[in-house]
This record gives sequence, structure tokens and C-alpha cells, in this order.
Amino acid sequence: MAAEERYDYPAELDAKITQLATLITNSNHFIVFTVAGISTSAGIADFRGPTGVWTLRAQGRSDQIQSVNTLNALPTPTHMALVALQNQNIMKHLRHRISELHGNSNRETCAKGCGREYLRDFRAVATYEKTVHDHRTGRKCAVCEGNLYDTIINFGEFLPEKPLADARTHAAKADLCVVLGSSLTVPPACTVPEITAKRRFGKGKMVIVNLQETPLDEMVGLRIWARVDEVMGKVMQRLRVEVPRFVLRRRLAVEVESQDEERHAVTLKGVDVDGTPVTFIQSVKMAGSRRAMKTGPFTINLRRKMEAGDVIEAEVEFMGHYGEPNLIIKNVYGRETGYLLEYDPSTGQWDVQPGEVIAQ
Repeated sequence: MAAEERYDYPAELDAKITQLATLITNSNHFIVFTVAGISTSAGIADFRGPTGVWTLRAQGRSDQIQSVNTLNALPTPTHMALVALQNQNIMKHLRHRISELHGNSNRETCAKGCGREYLRDFRAVATYEKTVHDHRTGRKCAVCEGNLYDTIINFGEFLPEKPLADARTHAAKADLCVVLGSSLTVPPACTVPEITAKRRFGKGKMVIVNLQETPLDEMVGLRIWARVDEVMGKVMQRLRVEVPRFVLRRRLAVEVESQDEERHAVTLKGVDVDGTPVTFIQSVKMAGSRRAMKTGPFTINLRRKMEAGDVIEAEVEFMGHYGEPNLIIKNVYGRETGYLLEYDPSTGQWDVQPGEVIAQ
């Protein structure tokens, strides 16, 4: 059975939110510990809540589990508040600043080869047909042809050493750790906030925002019984930090290699901000053509005379998780160009800006 949920009275909650905002303002090294609980308002089921996956399974009600596909879910107000805190450099440890302790279902890696990582706009998870410990996804590394592995941590498996070590390092430095939506019952990840709370001479404070009791409640500097979206929304108001709306950002690199004046290879590929290859393209075709390339690498061979300044138009089809429409990319021949693509789900419109893209 799910643990009983509690709620602070409105006046008490308001005072606690003000106190939390003050703690954040006065902190020198502020970190956040989050789990599934911050995603429930996006329609993604948690595990131990009243309608959580394990709760309903234990009650024999697995058929009542409802959850939005994670690929279609929009970030919650809490997610966007954390983005704002990161952008303002108020929060210190958010992938170059995130420790994904239990992995990422959209990330796979050439773990036993060259180490290259890939971000996918689909679930890059193994089928686990023979064993849950076989993490091969069935795809090969584009660099060394090694097997690619998912980064999911299944039950009975050890957490990856580096993310856990990074999390513990930041927890030991932190003077404030805010726990959002966690039952704090799954070790060793749940021990990370405890490190901050146990800092000597009272140098670290832990704040827990959750509706259910946790094993670490007695160690808190502040305990808030409320929904995380409500708390974070009001905290951001107190901090006078605007919460941005969600915009889907993609980085696209366009490369043109010419063998001679009439033979050219046009390649389109997605990359992350750090150069990590990202798979978000469904198909590519030259504008006006009926023939589309549906598998990567998306390289189209052109046989026509090209001169500097000529425009190459390619129509890009995306995965469509957020209803994003196709987009015509106009690339000037003679330049290797990067584009920042921004899609606003609320308007259904793309904004395209030329920009530096690091392609590896």
C-alpha cells in the first residue's frame, strides 16, 4: 500500500516556501535531488504514490496503470523552474551538471569500445530477451562498429561509478540540498542528500518536499508537505526568477562534400551542445523530390553543377513526439553550417537560426 499523503495548511505552507526561498538565496552551493515524483503532473506514473506502478501492482490493479509515453510528455513547471535556476547559476549541479544515477532511456553508449555516446529521440533500450543484464541495443557505433549499450540501471545492478561519485562530491560541498518528490528509499542514490545533511558543524541543510514520509525526515532543516509544482512555482516568485516556457531545441549540422563541380554529398545530422550525436531526424529529402531517405546517415548525393552562393534546400521530417511539422532547411553551398532549431509546442511553429554547431 502507498504511504499516507499529508498536506501543510495554506498559511504554514506559505511560510515554509518563504523560508525555502531564503535558504536558496543565502546558499553558496545549492543542489537538487529529484526522482519520478517531479514528473507525475506530466502524466508519467511514479512508483510508490497512490496511483504508482508498484502500488497498483501490489493491489492487483496493474490494468489501471496510466502513464503518458515519456517521449510525448512535456516538462512540468518544476522541470522548467530547475532550468531557470540552472541558467541563473543558482543551482550548482544540474548532463555536464547532472548525475543521471539510474541512467537515461534515450542515451546509449559504446561502453566497451571507443566510449562514444549517442542521444536518441526514441527509447534506446535493450530488449532484455535473454537477461535483464544484457544491455546491448542491437545498434553499432558509427565510429568503431562496437556494440552500443543502453544506460539503464535495472534491479540488482550497480549504479555507474562516475555519476554516483559526482553526486556525492557535490553533496559533500553543498550547504543546501533540496529533495523533490522522492521517497528516499532506494539505495545508494537515496544516501546522496544525507551527505549534505550530515556535514559537520551544521554546514549543510536538507529540505524535503514530498507528500509522504521518508526515512530521512528527522534529519531535515525544513520539511514541506505539498506538491512540488506548487512549491517550486511560488519559490520562483519569491526569488523573482521567471520560469521559461518549454521550447524544444535541436542542433543541426549540414555538411557538403564535393568531388567535383557536379558531384556533391550533402549530410544532415543532429548534435547535442557538447557534440554528442543526436538522433531526431525521421527522414530527409531534397526539396521538390518525392524520394526520402529514412535511415541515417542522412547523406544525399547531388548531381548538378553548384557554385558558391547557390542554395541547397532539404526537407527534414522529425520524430513528431510533440507534433513538430516538417522543416525546409536552406543551406548556402560552400559553407558548413550549423542551425539552432527551436520548436514551440504551444504555437506549433519552428524558429531557425544559424549558429555554431560542434559536430563530431
